[in-house]
Amino acid sequence: MRTATFFFALLPLISYSQEKHLRNIRQLTFGGDNAEAYFSPDGKNLSFQSNFKTWGLKCDQIFNLEISKADSSHKPQLISTGNGRTTCSYFMPDGKHILYASTHSSDKECPEVPNIKGEYLWQVNPTYEIYVADLKGNLTGQLTEYPGYDAEATVSPKGDKIVFTSDRSGDLELWIMDINGTHQKQLTSELGYDGGAFFSPDGTKLVFRASRPKTDDEVLRYKNLLAQHLVAPVAMEIYTCNIDGSDLKQITNLGKANWAPFFHPNGKRIIFSSNHHSQRGYDFQLYSINTDGSDLERITSESLFNAFPMFSPDGKKIVFSSNRNNGGTHDTNVFIADWED
Repeated sequence: MRTATFFFALLPLISYSQEKHLRNIRQLTFGGDNAEAYFSPDGKNLSFQSNFKTWGLKCDQIFNLEISKADSSHKPQLISTGNGRTTCSYFMPDGKHILYASTHSSDKECPEVPNIKGEYLWQVNPTYEIYVADLKGNLTGQLTEYPGYDAEATVSPKGDKIVFTSDRSGDLELWIMDINGTHQKQLTSELGYDGGAFFSPDGTKLVFRASRPKTDDEVLRYKNLLAQHLVAPVAMEIYTCNIDGSDLKQITNLGKANWAPFFHPNGKRIIFSSNHHSQRGYDFQLYSINTDGSDLERITSESLFNAFPMFSPDGKKIVFSSNRNNGGTHDTNVFIADWED
């Protein structure tokens, strides 16, 4: 893997003394909700989703950000069609294509978001399919074409497999397919939401978030929400398994919402977002933990939202989304930092 070279002449350094693993933090986006930023194979670019109204967006679309050009006046290259709603982008192994999930084939307009007062819910829209586009935004392929939700796809470091989440079997399960979309196979089968999976550095394991409703009331609520294409992401833990679905293990048992996991470059630790410590619910910080569930460590301390961490291919940098430094607004922006073990 090539080592990336970064230039940040226009980006101010941000320092937070308590975040000892993060050095030379720099802000890469500057308005709206920007999330799920993931590195290209050479570490020089990020694919991410944004709903920044200044860019003329009505709901999330996918962009390709050249990191060296990031500043408050730069609009990255639009990768998605601009229609429908998108989510979960990821670079393909050649670094010249990006996959993402989109609803654009069923409706050019943004899907209506359900308004249920007093509850925080995620929509798992049944019109999401997984597409591939080149770096100028031209569609070059469609990897799924099934009724129901197909999204949350990421690519193996080996460049041969894609893991994704689908409800085509009646529940939100992990599936795997070849890089060209063939040989799609279900990996998980226990009732609950399995999603947000990423491969280990050697491509042999997966880490993901999962809900596991247990009581009759929990099961009924989960099934009722899923019938409305909704999930309540308030009780999730981190799991791992082999890429064939075997050796399934629960890594955390912290309570509340533990999600957005990613393997440390050494393959022996997992970084993730959690609000288990919070007294008021919405306070998500990054934590890391060994793959056997030991040695939990808090990584971030600033703002009330930190999530979607990903290490660069060379393991020297980390990118994540955060509400920090947003001037008192509700904006979520993408940040990059040097990682120190």
